[in-house]
Amino acid sequence: MSVDLMGFLGVVFVAYVVPGPDFLVVFRSAIEHPSKGRAAGLGAQAGLCVHMLAAAIGLAVVAAGSPVIYDAIKLLGAFYLVYLGVRAVLAARRAARERATARGAKDDDPPPAEPRSADARWCSGFAQGFLTNVLNPKAALFFLSILPQFVNDGGSMTRQIFFLGLLDVLIGIVYWFAVVAVATRLRALLARPKIQHRWELTTGWLFIAIGMGVAAAA
Repeated sequence: MSVDLMGFLGVVFVAYVVPGPDFLVVFRSAIEHPSKGRAAGLGAQAGLCVHMLAAAIGLAVVAAGSPVIYDAIKLLGAFYLVYLGVRAVLAARRAARERATARGAKDDDPPPAEPRSADARWCSGFAQGFLTNVLNPKAALFFLSILPQFVNDGGSMTRQIFFLGLLDVLIGIVYWFAVVAVATRLRALLARPKIQHRWELTTGWLFIAIGMGVAAAA
């Protein structure tokens, strides 16, 4: 089996460096808690595995050939991004109201500890990462249209797509864990009430804007 590894790695690097919905989900989750960020990263890569399997066995070809299926997946992904954004904006406004009633609290005091258990936090992060990725038809088209460009016609395309896909997934895990490490260093800064409020509102509206853009293009 011979594949164009250097060309493939270059495309994968660019795909990960350009921020998208996955990045927002992983970074936001990591700000809440490092374990949630790592879970979101693993969830995103699990969603990528679904697209890889679909491309390898030909299901993605069916989706790409049917505008109705493609648009349906696109709209589901858009609605989910809007849902995440609305939830973030409402949480930020609710936290601001709670701080307004707590006159004795200083502005730089850290927020109270997250009441959810570690398991619930991990499951929430994984689900958000997985759904954001698996409902993104661009990820499916990446495996369907980009990966075949780097395979050798003399070998099994299915095996080569699996190889490149798994390499993509492993690279993504390393990348997301690095993003979590960076976000963890910024966590203390973003945990300050005023900054956290602006962060939640900004990322929430970004989710909504991305979702509305995807829906408008469907």
